[in-house]
Amino acid sequence: MSEHGSKAATANAEHAGETRRDFIHIAAASVAAGGVAAVAWPFIQQLGPAADTKAASSAEVDVSKVPLGSEIRVLIGGMPFFVRHRTLPEISRAEADDTQPLRDPATDDSRLVKKPDGTFRKEILVTSGLCTHLGCVPVGPAQGSVGEFGGWYCPCHGSHYDTSGRIRKGPAPKNLAIPKYEYVSADMIKISL
Repeated sequence: MSEHGSKAATANAEHAGETRRDFIHIAAASVAAGGVAAVAWPFIQQLGPAADTKAASSAEVDVSKVPLGSEIRVLIGGMPFFVRHRTLPEISRAEADDTQPLRDPATDDSRLVKKPDGTFRKEILVTSGLCTHLGCVPVGPAQGSVGEFGGWYCPCHGSHYDTSGRIRKGPAPKNLAIPKYEYVSADMIKISL
């Protein structure tokens, strides 16, 4: 019996040594990983854009300055964006077209961003200024050409967009993209890349 008891005690002592050793290895590895992360963090942060680049990747636009029935074009980081102040007939036409067969189906409301109070400002539409066919810049009311559907027209290849920026005719496969933007006040929006 005593021989069996001493073997069990020896096995328990060896097992306890392995457990202690495992704990020390895990603790040392954790401290080493933390050290590596602390050293690497500044280098990882340096890979991100600088503060001046981040500032140049957004713009605030006072939509009250956009004339009714017209648009302004905003250039952010070399990319054009359209901010359009739509008339009531343009809004009505866009809403009526919600039920039409569209190549890239989207309702007029789904292409708008809510104000902080949760309502839409339907007369203001913000879209990318790049045709989804080959990246040309379509013309619109500011240039006196709105295409067959009252929105924008890409003269390069003949794409026609409606007053909600949805593709209606021509080779473009998708609607004009809706950029990331938000209302920062009733009349001020912030468009970001």
